[in-house]
Order: sequence, then C-alpha cells, then structure tokens
Amino acid sequence: MELLTRLHVTASSSSSRSHEFKFKLPFPCRRNSVHFPSTKLVHSAKGVLDSPMYVEMSPPVSTSYRNPAFSKPNKTVLEAQGKICTGPTQTKPLNEEQAFKVLETILKSVKGELTDEEQVSRAQLGAFFAAMTIRANAFPEATRWSEGEKKAMSYYWPHLVGVLPPDIIFLSDPEGSVMEISSSIGPSFTGIGTSDMRLVGALREVLAGAHLGYEEVQGVLRDALPLNVETKESVDVSESLLAAFLIGQRMNRETDRELKAYCLAFDDENAPVADVRSLTHYGEPYDGNTRYFRSTLFVAAVRSSYSESCLLHGVDWMPPKGGITEEQMLMFLGANTRLNSVQAKKLLEDEDVGFAYLSQREAQPSLFSLVSLREHIKKRPPLASTEKVQQFVRATGKEAIVTGFYHEGYEESLLMLMRRRGVHSGLVVKGEEGALSLTTSLRSPNASKGLPVNFCSGFRSLDVTPASALDGVSRETFNMVVNASEYGFKPSDTPRTDRSVKRNVELGLAALRGEKGPAYDRIVLNAGIIDHLLGCEGADDVNSAMERARGAIDSGRALKRLLSYLKTSNSIASKA
Repeated sequence: MELLTRLHVTASSSSSRSHEFKFKLPFPCRRNSVHFPSTKLVHSAKGVLDSPMYVEMSPPVSTSYRNPAFSKPNKTVLEAQGKICTGPTQTKPLNEEQAFKVLETILKSVKGELTDEEQVSRAQLGAFFAAMTIRANAFPEATRWSEGEKKAMSYYWPHLVGVLPPDIIFLSDPEGSVMEISSSIGPSFTGIGTSDMRLVGALREVLAGAHLGYEEVQGVLRDALPLNVETKESVDVSESLLAAFLIGQRMNRETDRELKAYCLAFDDENAPVADVRSLTHYGEPYDGNTRYFRSTLFVAAVRSSYSESCLLHGVDWMPPKGGITEEQMLMFLGANTRLNSVQAKKLLEDEDVGFAYLSQREAQPSLFSLVSLREHIKKRPPLASTEKVQQFVRATGKEAIVTGFYHEGYEESLLMLMRRRGVHSGLVVKGEEGALSLTTSLRSPNASKGLPVNFCSGFRSLDVTPASALDGVSRETFNMVVNASEYGFKPSDTPRTDRSVKRNVELGLAALRGEKGPAYDRIVLNAGIIDHLLGCEGADDVNSAMERARGAIDSGRALKRLLSYLKTSNSIASKA
C-alpha cells in the first residue's frame, strides 16, 4: 500500500511563507526486518513531531535501530575487551578477580554450560585472546599481563587448551611461547580452510606486534570479504580470525600504509561523476552521537542552498556507541535511505536538492556486513577511521572531504588519506563527541587533555603550482581552534539529545525555520567555518560566510532543500 504524504512547512517562525509538497512513499516503511504500518498523514514543521506517524514510521531513540537479528555479545567478556583490546598506553590490565571471572565465563561457554543468550561468540574469543597475545609479546611492561592475569591464565589454561577450537588456541599461543603449557597447534596452524592461509600468515605478524605492507592488508581484506550479508560470516574465513586481525591492527596502531589499504580496498573504479562545481564529502563517525545535538544533516541543507553540494554517508546503527546518525534522522523524517550511488548523483545535480545521503549498506555492502562483528570486538577497528574518507560519487568540479576525529594523532593520518584521494581541500574537526559539530560552548575547566574541542586542521590546494611541490600540487595547510565568540556568537551550552532521534530532528527543524538559539547558532557556525576553511567560493571573508549561512536559513531556502530531499529521495527510487 502506498503512503500518501503531505508536507506543509512554515519556512520561518516570523513569516507567513510556506512550502507544500505532496508525494507518495513508494515502499512499505521498514527498517531492516521491522515493518512499520502505512498511515495517511498530514504534518507541519511546527507540529511535525507531535504526530504519532513518526513513532510508527521509525523509532524515536537511537538504540532501537540496532538490528534485532544480531546476537548479543557476552557482557562479562565484552567488559574485559573494553579494558584490554586497545592501544599500548590505553590498555588497563585486569585484576585477579576480573581475570578469573572472564576465563571462567569462557570455559563454561566453550563447554556448553551457558545459555544461548550468554554464549561467548567466536568473534569475542578471537578478539580477547588476540589482545592477550599482543600484550604479552609487544606491549610495554605497564600494560602487559598483570599478576592477576598471569595467575588466572596459569589456572585456567590447562582446562581451556583441551576444549578450545584450534583457531583460538593459535590466537592464544601462535608460536608456543606465551603459555606455560605449550601446544603444537599454534606453530603448525594454517587455518580451517584454504582461504584462511593468507589471514593466518598475516596474523602471525600482527600477534607479534609487527606491521604489514599495503598489498598484504588489501589481500587479506579481499580474501575475507565480502562476508555473507545475512549470516554476517564469510563462507570460508573464520570469524574469530577476522575479529583478531581487525582488533590486532588497531592495537598495534596502524601505519599510514595499512590505513591506506583499508581506505582504498573496496573503491569503485566506476563511481558516478556528478556535474556540480563543488562537492563536499562528509565523513561523520558512523557510530553516531549519544549526548549532543548532531548538526551535519541540517548544515548540508544550508550549504546546498548556495550551490555547495554535499554528500553524506553512514549507517543506521553502528557500535560501539550506537548513537544518533544521519540515516536515523532521515528515516525518521520519511526519506528513502536505500539509494544507490547513481541515484545520489542525480540528487546532487538536482537544482532543488543539491545534497544526498548514501548508506554503507548500499555503497559497500561487504563492509556493512561487519556491523555485528564490530559489536563483538568492542573497540573500533581500523575501518572506523577509513570509512569516513570515502568518495562514493565524484564531481566534475572541486571536491573536498571533511571528517571528525577524537583521538590525537589520527588527524594527520586522516589528512594523509584525503591527500591520497586527490581532493582539492581536506579538513578534520575535533567536534563534540569526536563528531563534526563545532560548538559555541565555553571550554570546560574539566575538559580532557590533548587537542581541545573545536580544533581544526586541514589543507587547501592553491591555483599556482610551484616546481618545488613534491606531488605536483601546492597546498596551503592550517591548524586552528575555532573560538565562536570571535564571530559574534554568544556562549551557549550544546543542546542535549541523549540518543533521542526525535529531539535531534526537532532541534534541527526548529533552527531551519529560523528559530534562534543554540541549535541555530551551531548550524550557522559549522556551515560558515567549513565554507571558509575549505576555500569555497564567496567565503574568503569568514563573517560574510556566516551571513550567507544565516541568509539561507532565514529566507527558508535551507528548509526547502531538506523538504525537497524528502520528496525527491522517494520519487527517484520509484523510477528506478
């Protein structure tokens, strides 16, 4: 049954100007395997979210977007993974009580003494034992095994070695040098199937704390993926080995060549090319926001209204945070989030739209198939960085990539990947929650050490190319901390959303209607600063760039762009 929808939205709270669109949703509303009832509705921007239709169409909180078909990881082991499946300085060794509890849980699981809901998954076993091995082999003394961990392993390993599968024994003691009671399985292990051989060879290096070459990483990824999207498991590659590989590379802190291999492994050489003068690729962290207003969707509507085309990409739900994403907001608003790259190209070229969203589910289904596995390895794998630096659609004009980051040190790696992409401009932002949103809040005296929120670093390609430029491209680089008060913004606390998709959409729509406040200020700030730092046309003067963004909102143009997207994303799919 088709759903007839009427959008009637007042463009400004102080204006009688309005926009109305009528369109049909050509598909039964659904999210993964969850079906939502079709309902005839009429809604306005002012009262849009009071309508019960939105509760029916898509869940109002981010946690509800987790695929119910995913098995849940064992909580006890997952908590331990959060402490030890991380870097050489961040790892927190388990104490004796914690270590005994974890190994007892694992032993009961492999012996079949736990319920199905409590089972420790193969991915968890792979990640946990790989982490223990890397710590024993390569970590500094402070983050190697604690005395409690040594005592617990000494007690449990004689019981575990007789019941653990061969792949886990290999990960636990690949060369027979880690455990007190050695096994011949580790040194002689070549894999469960023939396709495991390359992965096992790479893991021997990773488990020793070593790094891999570009071709080695790409070879492993192409052997292991695509996974079976429905079962989340490769036909040939062990889930435990793949989990160990992904978390092991992150624990060893990836080199630039390893990150480059992840970033480029699944590029589409025939990506469509949009006929637009400027295109910004937005790489928000895929796992979303759990606390603060996420502004990028609304910033894209603003910037597209003055011909700065924007391509957003992401997922509906991603661990470890499982926070609010652009896909959730678009689903909540009734947009079609199952577009392919060719359809996204058409939206970018559409004079009434000018921005688009692509789900990883459609753009890179093999990587999307790893969502469940990523929940079971607990910590972010290298893909969490590289999936943000993608070009699913190219442009005839200038291209730029903008992405958020949190951990200091990754800003240079992300900029390296952007340069490798050959874009005109690149920008990394340490926004709130590691996302792209710059804030007008004053810095808290209790703020964490390291780079402050609102730190920006990037490059712009210059028109003149001197002979001294090593790669043939001359770039202007910059680093700065954005102080919103310097641009006339009054300090204000960032609105809390606390995983509420409904609340985030409410704030964004109110701002695009022209309602002044913290959300409005953040949208203007982020649009204006990005225009300026990327060297966009008409944004040489940052204050002029801010005024242009305000004008796009106050005139109703930005809101009209968002509404056009809701309409056209559905109609374009119906023509496919």
